[in-house]
Amino acid sequence: MLTGASFLSKFLGMIYVIPFTNMVDETGMTLYGFAYVPYSIMLSISTIGVPLAVSKFVAKYNAINDYYTSMRMFKVGTFIMLINGIIAFLIMYFGAELIAGWTVDKDNKNITLNEVKHVIQMVSFALLIIPGMAIMRGFFQGNKSMGPTAVSQVIEQIIRIIFLLVTVSVVVVVLQGKISTAIGFAAFSAFVGGIASWVVLAFYWKKRKKYIDAAIASQKYKKKIPISILVKELLRYAGPFVLIGIAIPLYQMIDQFTFIHAMSEIGKRDVADIVYSVFTVQGHKLVIIPVTIATGLSLALIPEITAAYNAKDMQKLKKQINQALQIIMFFVLPAIFGLIILADSIYGSLFNLDNLALTGKVFAWYAPVALTFAFFTVTSSILQGIDRQSFTLISLSAGILTKILLNSLFIQTFEEIGGAVLVTLIATSIAVLLNLWQIKKAIDFQFRKFFKLTFLMIIFTAIMVFGILIVKVTLGMFLDVYHNRVHAIIMMLIGIGVGGTIYLYLGYSSTLFERITGRRIAIIDKLLRR
Repeated sequence: MLTGASFLSKFLGMIYVIPFTNMVDETGMTLYGFAYVPYSIMLSISTIGVPLAVSKFVAKYNAINDYYTSMRMFKVGTFIMLINGIIAFLIMYFGAELIAGWTVDKDNKNITLNEVKHVIQMVSFALLIIPGMAIMRGFFQGNKSMGPTAVSQVIEQIIRIIFLLVTVSVVVVVLQGKISTAIGFAAFSAFVGGIASWVVLAFYWKKRKKYIDAAIASQKYKKKIPISILVKELLRYAGPFVLIGIAIPLYQMIDQFTFIHAMSEIGKRDVADIVYSVFTVQGHKLVIIPVTIATGLSLALIPEITAAYNAKDMQKLKKQINQALQIIMFFVLPAIFGLIILADSIYGSLFNLDNLALTGKVFAWYAPVALTFAFFTVTSSILQGIDRQSFTLISLSAGILTKILLNSLFIQTFEEIGGAVLVTLIATSIAVLLNLWQIKKAIDFQFRKFFKLTFLMIIFTAIMVFGILIVKVTLGMFLDVYHNRVHAIIMMLIGIGVGGTIYLYLGYSSTLFERITGRRIAIIDKLLRR
């Protein structure tokens, strides 16, 4: 349920970017990204992984029927999140000018310092309510109730998107107002979505509180654990979740503080806003879709990995880890090559045809980052499952340091094409390789089976690529994807349809899908007469 809700939320997050981009163009999307990246980091820091830690903590104490301690932890966590949210809001609101100064130059004509400051201040209001809301979600999850989190997550996204699109269209289309004003309302939509989520969670809380109270009342012995001990245990659980949640925004933050300045140094300021929005906002929204599917399925195995490790069942542990890694490769590898080959038609049909020769190329460069992002998320979670969570700090630090040291150099060397993206790929690859090395070292994990099945996936992907290229060359004789949006849409739909059908047929008919996921799908068995 949570994987489905997360995917739907991410899918909606990709869909709304299409009309949004068409209303405010790449420059407006760049301004939006300037606010959202620091907001994502500040949100991760303010929550410090506590919501997920509360989920783990509540599940632990509920398992021993200590519902009283679970409720005390929920109250302590809620108080911490409310204070952290207020502090985070004050830092971001009053520090907006400083962040804006790090992002753009004072003499910037396309996006001014005051515009960046205004948008950052508008999004900062969400920090007042989101951390506390996340705690309640964690409490429900710890009680094995996934519905409230799933429903509130989807409702939050829907209300946020509706508010964003309506206000932006009114400002830009109806009132013919400034793009910066529209982006300010778009940023504020995070606060409106948070309010909607709170309403949903309050409904569930009112409905289920009587059962929680009954469980606490039936508990005969209530142990008074000191609050200091509860907080220490909570923070011990929380640490690793922060690192996983903050990783991608940190790489984006480095780009935010270096990309525009580096491009200005080499005289490419005129295309900097366009390129930045492609790989930070639009491109990232598209790339994160296959990542969400793959990581959702892989992370579902983490509880089993943790249980197998605690039970010292090494055979089952290695099997589950191998399965988690294979799921990532199975779903993300073909998606990357499909995005690369069809980059121009996908970007042109979904967003716009302006500067498509440039934007399509940047998007194609960014696609492979999906694989390293997915692997870092899953390998970091595996390290947590085998009690090596502290190593995530080392691997993430190595990746971030690489990004900081090489970013400006690569941007100026490769110019607008893919310098920043290439450094992100190198940095995240280093972090992933370090995580894999630590997994191998900790439990003597062998990658032989993983490499064997990956080779088969590469063969199937190559066949898929060949099929897409035939479609692209054939349709290319009749369609002009660079000047006709309908043509771009036709190319995208047929290319994705043919490529997806080829890969999934090969994966399922060869039983590769079955070996990776450990299950078969009856309806496909009937279609293939297996």
